[in-house]
Amino acid sequence: MKKTIAGIAACGAALAVGATAAAYPRLWRRQCLTWGATADEINMEMPGDDLLPRPDLLATRGITIEAPARAVWPWLVQMGSGRAGAYTYDWIENLLGLDMHSADQILPQFQQLKAGDVLPAGSTGPGMQVEILQPDRALVVRSEDGNWVWAFCLYPYGEVTRLISRNRIAAPGASLFRRAFNLVVMEPGSLIMERKMLLGIKERAERLARAGGIDATARAVRMS
Repeated sequence: MKKTIAGIAACGAALAVGATAAAYPRLWRRQCLTWGATADEINMEMPGDDLLPRPDLLATRGITIEAPARAVWPWLVQMGSGRAGAYTYDWIENLLGLDMHSADQILPQFQQLKAGDVLPAGSTGPGMQVEILQPDRALVVRSEDGNWVWAFCLYPYGEVTRLISRNRIAAPGASLFRRAFNLVVMEPGSLIMERKMLLGIKERAERLARAGGIDATARAVRMS
């Protein structure tokens, strides 16, 4: 009897997961890929769009930060594996061998980023090359295999800043199973990780602005 009940429960759980996965493309996919972004932001051109003009996946997400762009920028340029992390769930990143340790302060040694620099993605993944770097405005990186372009752009509105993150990803030669896995597992997973990252940047930038540490940070960076 217990085995029968357990079997029915397992079958029910499997059906529920299957139904959720089947409903995702129609009911939740757009919200997943556009969390926090306005219609205008979703449709606007951004730096780096031309680097991968026909992606298999396009995600545009955004957040409002109660701080000027110059309080946000230092957190962006120091991100990366073996650098200041990604301000998300480090334990998940590190299960994948990405060596992420999210910093809670500005690290001057990682502020001198320039176009052409390659940021490591753990010990196995392709590096991310800096393609566009416009201080306080835009940071765009592209994987060395050319299949992933990630843009971070800052749009100021007085002392408030909109941070827009756009991922453009290609999956050439991916099997049907791989595409289905990306659709129902990787896409929702990317929202969980990126939402945490955007909120992490927001919290850090607003704290820096409230503490009046922007000018001190700029001086430390110039001296590094």
